Formats: sequence, C-alpha cells, structure tokens
Amino acid sequence: MNTYVAVDIGASSGRLILGTVDEGKLNLEEVHRFKNGFTKEDGHDRWQVDHLICEILAGLEKIKARGINRVNLGIDTWAVDYVLVDEDGKKLHNPIAYRDSRTNSAVTNLTSALPREYIYEKTGIQFQNFNTLYQLYTEDKADLEKTDKIMMIPDYLGYILTGNAVTEVTNASTTQMLNLRQGLFDKDLMGEVNVEADQFPHLVEAGTLLGGVRRKWRKQYNIPETDVITTATHDTASAVVGAPGFGDNWAFLSSGTWSLLGAELNTPENGLDAFRENYTNEWGAYGTYRFLKNIMGLWIIQKVKEELNNQYSFAELAALAEKEKSFKILIDVNDLRFQNPDNMIREIQDYASETGQFVPETPGEIARAIYDNLSLYYADSVHKLSAIIGHPITTLNIVGGGSNVALMNQLTADLAGITVVAGPGEATAIGNIIVQMITTGDVKNVVVGRHLIANSFELKTFAPRKDANVDILTKYRDFLATKY
Repeated sequence: MNTYVAVDIGASSGRLILGTVDEGKLNLEEVHRFKNGFTKEDGHDRWQVDHLICEILAGLEKIKARGINRVNLGIDTWAVDYVLVDEDGKKLHNPIAYRDSRTNSAVTNLTSALPREYIYEKTGIQFQNFNTLYQLYTEDKADLEKTDKIMMIPDYLGYILTGNAVTEVTNASTTQMLNLRQGLFDKDLMGEVNVEADQFPHLVEAGTLLGGVRRKWRKQYNIPETDVITTATHDTASAVVGAPGFGDNWAFLSSGTWSLLGAELNTPENGLDAFRENYTNEWGAYGTYRFLKNIMGLWIIQKVKEELNNQYSFAELAALAEKEKSFKILIDVNDLRFQNPDNMIREIQDYASETGQFVPETPGEIARAIYDNLSLYYADSVHKLSAIIGHPITTLNIVGGGSNVALMNQLTADLAGITVVAGPGEATAIGNIIVQMITTGDVKNVVVGRHLIANSFELKTFAPRKDANVDILTKYRDFLATKY
C-alpha cells in the first residue's frame, strides 16, 4: 500500500497530512502545520506563495526524517485566486487575495455590458464579486500583456514543484469562465477581460499524475521521492469526495471558513430557479457537478474569536452560546458587509441596530447570534436546494470544522427537519487522499472510497427534535425578503 500526503491549504493555515491504510481503515496524521494569510503589499491584499512552497518542502523533510522514502502528494487550496507567470516561468507579483477590495464593483460594471442571465447560461456559476472573471476584469492591463500563463493557486504550487503546468477543472470552474456545454474556457467571456484561452495551461481532470518533484528541490531539501498527483485541487471538491454520502437523497455542507451547501449531480442545473437563488455548478471529481450555494460560514466566528484576542477557543465560544436564549436576532449572514469588515463584532452590532433588533454584547450572545443564523440559512438553503433539483433531501452530511459544533448541527437538523450526519472533520484532506488512491489503484472508485471513510472515522448523527421551534424559519425567510 502506498503512502499519501495531502497538502491542504486554507486562508489562515496549511497542513501536510500523512495518509496510510491499516487493517482496512484510513489513518491520518498531521505532520506539519504552518500559517497562511494575506498581507498588504503595493496597495493590495496579497498571498505569500513562496512561503507556501517552502512550507511544503519543510513538511516533506519531516516525512523523510521518519524514514519514509517515497510518497504520493496532492495539493488542494481555496478557489478563484491566480498567479500571473511570465515567459520565463516567473511570477509577476504575489497573487492578490479574493477579499481585496479591487473587485467590489466589478460584477455591476461587467454585467452592464453582458446580462447576468447570459453569463449564467454559459457557465452555471454563481455571481460573486471575487470570481476570477471579475478579478481579471480589474487586473492591471500592463501585467496581462506580460503574462504568458495564468495559474490557479494549487496549479502554480504543483508547477513550481514539478515544472509541469496544468489547469485542474474543479478549481478552474470557479473562475466563472468555463463553458458548461463545451467543457472549455469561453472565448466570449475571455474577450471581455482581455485574456486568451492559451494563457491558461491545458485543462486536466482530478486524479491526473502531474509528475515527480524536480531534482533541484531534492538536492536542496532532504525529501522523499515524491510523485505529485493533481487531485481535486479546489478544497471544496476534495471535501465533497471526502463526504460519506450514499444514495440519491443526501446533500453536503462543507463547513469551514466558507460554508458550501449543495448536492452532487451528474448533470448541471442552470435553469432560472437556480439562477434566481444564485446556486452554482462547480465541476467535481469524476464527471460530477457540485451544485451548491456559497454561504459566508465560520469566517464570521473566526473573526470574532480574533477580535476577542483569542481568549476563547471555538469550543468555549460554542459552550457560551449554548447558555444564551436562541434566535434573539436575525441576520443575513450572506450580506456582503460581513465579507471583510474592519471589525466583525461592531459590524454585527451595527447591523442589529440598523434593523431595529436586539444588540448582542457578550461573547456568548454574539456567538449564539452567529450559530443561530448560520443554522437558519442552512435550513432555508436545504429546502430551496430540494425544490430546485426536484427530489427530497433526507440527510445532510456536514464535513469540515463546523461538523464539531454540536449546537449548530442540532439546530440545522431541527430547522430543516432532516437527519444531519456530522463528520469527518478532515474531509478535505481525506478527499484529497482518496483521489490519489484511486489514481494509484489502491481504491477502485469514489463509492468504495466513501465506504472506506465511513469505516474509518467517527460520525455523529443528529435527528430533528419534535419540540423544535420551526416557525422561526418562516420568520427568517420573511426577514430576508423585507429587511431593507
């Protein structure tokens, strides 16, 4: 059996996780963790991608120090951001982060020339001001002239490690530039942002062998012999592979910095109902589509924790929230004001004042407001999802960090009236490894991989309670419709 390494990098941290199979169970071990984040540089929020490369290699050194001489490695990161690379293979600048303010008006400006319905019919991708389409629309034209290749973040990391450049489809679809019918970058949309199709490396499916780590890195660092597999490079795509859902009536909620709630489909759904509700058809592994809704997610509580000087752990904030009365305030968690405010706590309090509601003051009240309203938004989205895809949803598989928040899981089960299965928390790394295992032949297919996951990790089930306050969901829907 092979040894696998999942490089899983999020907005605030990255990890190298070692995966092995023993007695029919997949075992994970975090061997290296490092910080990530954007910093202000040349007037923009930019990622330090050289730092990420150094940390990947440092993690591989730790693995070699254990006596492991050969590994397979897959990389997943967040979506939409990219690196501009010149003809010499050098990056022009550190890549701008999607939370940068440069795209605040980009959707409005671009769709004044191209109707939203036209773009959605082509791509099936939801409208978010940070999509790659709008980032490129605001990109420095002089830099685009110098650009030979545009590489998504995980593709760039793989390129630096191996010297081979590709564009993996699960991440590429989030650009809002892939044509659903053609399976290629859409020439009309690319023309609107002054980019040519050949500026992106060729498209490949998840599970493609990229190549071995370059000799120069093996000379500079004491690392194992490493084959890089282009896994499902968008972290949500990996998380969905790592969700142990079976049958036709399950949905997923990848609950982390972002919450991605949706269903795995074999054909895209880009009709008017999906368009009106801003659902997206991101491409998944093995010919599937992640039909989902982007929800602001645990970013809100992460910022609150930080603003409280990290004096409370997430578990402690959840415990404080459980002591508070539920649903004292209603919040549209997807309001753009919560995307990157200067102060999240003050933004929540200002929102409450402006809408004439109870103003949360204590850490427990603020945390309760966040978990209550995330659960309300999840439940509402489950119902809308079921209506759009045309069949009932009986189980919601919650994976990622949010699967550990029992309060939110139970509220979601109550409000949606469905069974919630929570776990595994490390679904993204697990899905990354499962794709690698399918590539090497250690696992036959995704279904077999999901059975391996269900057999390997503890899952918790939350059934809807009979005495739950389900009427609040109707009140919440009315609030979202009329709050302004």
